[in-house]
Amino acid sequence: MNISRHQSCYQICALAILVLSLAMAGCTANKYPPLPIAKGSLPSTSDPDTYNYLIGPGDSVNIFVWRNSEVSTTVTVRPDGKITTPLVEDLPASGKTPTQLARDIEKSLATYIKEPIVTVIVGGFVGPYSEQVRVVGEAAKPQALPYRQKMTMLDLMIAVGGITNAADGNKASIVRFVGGKQKQFQVRLEDLIKDGDISANVDILPGDILIIPESWF
Repeated sequence: MNISRHQSCYQICALAILVLSLAMAGCTANKYPPLPIAKGSLPSTSDPDTYNYLIGPGDSVNIFVWRNSEVSTTVTVRPDGKITTPLVEDLPASGKTPTQLARDIEKSLATYIKEPIVTVIVGGFVGPYSEQVRVVGEAAKPQALPYRQKMTMLDLMIAVGGITNAADGNKASIVRFVGGKQKQFQVRLEDLIKDGDISANVDILPGDILIIPESWF
């Protein structure tokens, strides 16, 4: 009778351990494919090597018109993405490179000035929302950051102060636009930050969203 009870207790304990192990395995598994690290194989619509900064709301724009100081000025891009300068009203600026904006200003000024030559210098570097990199979840300082050319995951982690003690870093993921569609990829923040595994230092691209979940254990 006692032997039977001991066997029953052993079987129950063994079953409980098995269930717990399966549950933990299921919680630690990441259902997203890993994000490739090698350049040239990145699934993206943007190439870090050929990236050009795009102007966004909040950026400071210094407009220099050669030999026409009276229409040269510095303005801030409005929340609607437009600028107003002497002789030019409500000109769209957000989403353009400084060179593109300069050519557009030249076209507008050509009505008043013969063959204007315009140079645009940008400051502030906020960038359009579509280009910003967002970090949400269990980061020390979740925030949106302007993209920098050749930014990596390590750069991003330094900017947000790393991950919290409650974070499940190896279950983190990057949401990225690929071919006009959002796709999600696995990244290994725990390996990168705590183990110093440099193979986990993947490239970040404009518009990426880093999601850091909370650990269950």
